[in-house]
Amino acid sequence: MSNDKVIAVLGAGSWGTALSIVLADNGYRVRLWGNKKEQIDEINRTHMNAFYLPGIELQPEIKGYFSLDETLKGLDTIVLAVPTKAIRDVCRQIVEVRKMPLSIIHVSKGIEPGSLMRISEMIEEEIPEAVLQDVTVLSGPSHAEEVSLRHPTTVTVSSKKMQAAKKAQDIFMNSNFRVYTNPDIIGVEMGGSLKNIIALAAGISDGLGYGDNAKAALMTRGLAEIARLGTKMGANPLTFLGLAGIGDLIVTCTSVHSRNWRAGNMLGKGKKLDDVLNSMGMVVEGVRTTKAAYQLAHKFNVKMPITDALYHVLFADLNPKEAVDHLMGRLKKHEMEDLMDMLDEQFQG
Repeated sequence: MSNDKVIAVLGAGSWGTALSIVLADNGYRVRLWGNKKEQIDEINRTHMNAFYLPGIELQPEIKGYFSLDETLKGLDTIVLAVPTKAIRDVCRQIVEVRKMPLSIIHVSKGIEPGSLMRISEMIEEEIPEAVLQDVTVLSGPSHAEEVSLRHPTTVTVSSKKMQAAKKAQDIFMNSNFRVYTNPDIIGVEMGGSLKNIIALAAGISDGLGYGDNAKAALMTRGLAEIARLGTKMGANPLTFLGLAGIGDLIVTCTSVHSRNWRAGNMLGKGKKLDDVLNSMGMVVEGVRTTKAAYQLAHKFNVKMPITDALYHVLFADLNPKEAVDHLMGRLKKHEMEDLMDMLDEQFQG
């Protein structure tokens, strides 16, 4: 089998493993890289990744790799599936062992606090142009647990180079995993990142026992916040009405598979943030993203009341019930103001 049917997935968590299953179904030999040798040994010995996807058998075409040099050897495309906080470190490791052009499809969802960079921007900053051929993002409503069971799933891919997005579409597309293209990489990345904030808030609301009415309001007003900030940063507002926007928001706010919803639910029931994160055993991207979005809101002078309230719950010890009560007690406002503001900005731009 030629190397054009071999692909690497960097990140052996639940999402990286689920996408490896999709790729193996599509005829690829998959090199699944992780930084825990015992986990890689388990994958090769048992064809299982029991901690992240219990009960799911991995195809023989998926092999675990611990050496990054061996993982990347001879390949021109990789899937980057590590948490946001590990992006820079893994990119630096790639540069150490790789000198030839490489296409990267990243599938993570987050914004870096401090730098306020999207993931594609972080990748471009860390990997020189001589090595980085192009960057594509894959995003949308897609729980790893359901993808690994081959349940119908639809996502979107975006890149500055549409040829790269179409290549990613061809790589991943099959009868269970439908892939659309979208030229708006800012909107796709921002939608996928910011929805985690609203999912945390929705989990808190459920943990407080407030029911579906409150959650529907949080999701609707949360989408307005996402679109408000994303549009200010250059995104197409229509992107937030698609898979990477409202689609991802719905699935992340309403499913027990969602780490961010589960974390918020525990916070709503009175648990402390550190205890919640320790009990999860997996990365909860919405926590770091809340800090970054709070900083972005101030930078761009965008009103994000849900994000602001959640920031103070997570980092200033505000009682979750007080945060919800504060949101409900805000000044009267016309519902269409947000839409009109975004349209004005589009026409002015």
